[in-house]
Amino acid sequence: MKQISNFIGKYMAVIVLVVAALALFVPASCLWIQTSWINYLLMIVMFGMGLTIKPEDFVLVFTHPKDILIGCIAQFTIMPILAFLLGKAFGLEAGLLAGVILVGTCPGGTSSNVITYLSKGDVALSVGMTSVNTLLAPLLTPVITYLFLRTTVSVDVMAMFISIIKVVIVPIALGFVINHFFGKYTAKVKEALPLVSVLAITMIVAAVVSHNSEQILTTGAVIFLVVILHNLLGYACGLLLGKALKLSLAKKKALSVEIGMQNSGLATSLAATAFPNLAMATVPGAIFSVWHNISGALLANIYRRMEEGKEHELKIKVSVEVTDDEKSNFA
Repeated sequence: MKQISNFIGKYMAVIVLVVAALALFVPASCLWIQTSWINYLLMIVMFGMGLTIKPEDFVLVFTHPKDILIGCIAQFTIMPILAFLLGKAFGLEAGLLAGVILVGTCPGGTSSNVITYLSKGDVALSVGMTSVNTLLAPLLTPVITYLFLRTTVSVDVMAMFISIIKVVIVPIALGFVINHFFGKYTAKVKEALPLVSVLAITMIVAAVVSHNSEQILTTGAVIFLVVILHNLLGYACGLLLGKALKLSLAKKKALSVEIGMQNSGLATSLAATAFPNLAMATVPGAIFSVWHNISGALLANIYRRMEEGKEHELKIKVSVEVTDDEKSNFA
């Protein structure tokens, strides 16, 4: 099971891309997955995340509050602002604009922890930021969404708040409690979590894409471009912020990934709840779900090489110093 889960996790980007393409061009193949299942699938992913969280993960919040604070402020400012500016710059219609901004106001995605690990980044910081941002989401996501969209569309803040509590907070809290009291039993279950999470995420993408395939195909290249820019600019802003604050390389990677990768599955779910009269509002979240898993896998390879390159340079430097010492001794 562990080998299968590792294989699935390794090729998550490819799997999501293939399923998304199938759902887009042959929607009938995935229409059996109902959009009403999205919340329940997302709850499974959140429950799995809760099973991986330990009390010591929260110690980071108290021992390094500055790092967590930076991540929280960046998460709920950079991505919403980028979403609003891109939406306005490309002249998106109300539904698509609402969907893009909602993606921006959601917390970081659970995939960010996996990508940070693959990037050789600071995993503890990534988990800490994701956990705190997710806990703040019931308050900040509805409020920030309203601030940006009150002049464009109406936002059901209370419905969004309740949905986040039900879909995100409760499953994570349940997983955390079960892991705390029955850790000996959940240790074996954790081996299957990558498989379960990827399956759930893939089904969410398939459901959203297949049921909105016509709208996605008719939106043209603009919305794809906006989503891709939103994600890539998020990565870049996170990395630049880390450099400006002179954080370690591992922390820069974690901050970059956390900001760029959004909980787009939650955004899709909330779009259907908060904007029932705007069918196109679910489209940006669906596209983001596919794209950020692909870009995240590619980014992990780039960031991992950055680390390896640094280590290689260090080895060369040490080798040169040793050689010089040997020459000195010989002389």
